This record gives sequence, C-alpha cells and structure tokens, in this order.
Amino acid sequence: MNDNFQHKGLRKKLVETVKKKGIQSERVLNALNSVPRHLFMDSSFVHFSYADQAFPIGAGQTISQPYTVAFQTELLELKPLEKVLEVGTGSGYQAAVLVEMGVKVFTIERHRELFLKAQSTLNSLGYKPEFFYGDGYKGLPSFAPFDKILITAGATEVPSDLLDQLKIGGILVVPLGDRKSQTMVKLVKESEDKFTRTEHGSFVFVPLLKGKIG
Repeated sequence: MNDNFQHKGLRKKLVETVKKKGIQSERVLNALNSVPRHLFMDSSFVHFSYADQAFPIGAGQTISQPYTVAFQTELLELKPLEKVLEVGTGSGYQAAVLVEMGVKVFTIERHRELFLKAQSTLNSLGYKPEFFYGDGYKGLPSFAPFDKILITAGATEVPSDLLDQLKIGGILVVPLGDRKSQTMVKLVKESEDKFTRTEHGSFVFVPLLKGKIG
C-alpha cells in the first residue's frame, strides 16, 4: 500500500498543527506521525487525508479529526504493554494509533461492514489488535479487566459494564452528552465504586448505540 514522501510530508505538517493546538505528548505525536491516515479513508477523500478534519467512512460513521484522536489518546496516559479496550473501531485509525503507542489493543465494532473493512486495512498495514464484532455497550467481559478503556462515540451515559471491566487505577475516556454535543470526560477508577471525574472540553461524535449491531 502506497505511503510516499508526499504523504509523509503532509503527515509531518499535520503533527505540527495538532501540536500547536495543545497536544504535548511526544509519544502521541510520534504515533500520529507514523500512521498513514490516507489508507484508512475512501479514495474520494484521499487528498484531504491530512487536513485536521473528520470525514465520512460509510454506515453513517466518520473517521475522527486527528486532533480528537490525539486528544483522547493523550488523556488515556498510556503505558507500554497495557491492555486497552476501544469501543467503536470505525475506520481503524484510532486503533492503529493505539497500537503505535505500544499497548495491547482490543477493539469492538457493531457495524459489520466497518468491522470487516477495518480488519482488512489494519492487518494489511501490519497492525494486529484483537478484533471483535458486537455490542460495545457490553464490552468484552471475558478479556477484562482493562487498564484503559476508550469510547469513540458520543454516549448519554457511561455503560456500567464498561466501568466494571476497568481495573482499579485504570482510566476510561468517553464523550458524554446528547447527539449535538458532548463533553470529553476522563474517569479514574479509585475503587470498585468510586471514580474521579474530570471534564476536558466540548466535542461532537456520532452516537454510541445500545444493543444494536448490523
């Protein structure tokens, strides 16, 4: 798959843009610089791949704005070899960034079309997360607990199953709100029933749908 000098140059400019917007983690910036975003997008949008914008990927879903991907990733405070659950594989771009961070990624997607496409794209690029097709609201209890959990769709509430699957001391990052706007929320699990919550600005995500796969 083609990743030429032009693509790499555009990626470097994108990383500079994201850095100017406030992303400080060099590990996150390096991961963003390593992932060929244009290979996760439909060919009709390939020339816009390194603009700091979200774009449609089919099934009513989008590939997130690179700044948003970097922002959520930075909030997770990832350490090498941690177990990370991603709810909402989408294009697979965020999963690739997580793999570049040196963590063990478990990613779940409810749209079969996107699940198959992301699996093919990621595998062809040498990224090997654990893929699951199913309802992200339920998480992956048989693989829990997780050090970190990332929800990549707007939720009206934090699914209790996901809170249960988070390790004590672990971090869950989720955009919480209605369909029009969400607040990026970071939850740190202090004990089985106590969480520290901080809020980190407004974002807009496609909705997290409960109990639906297709």
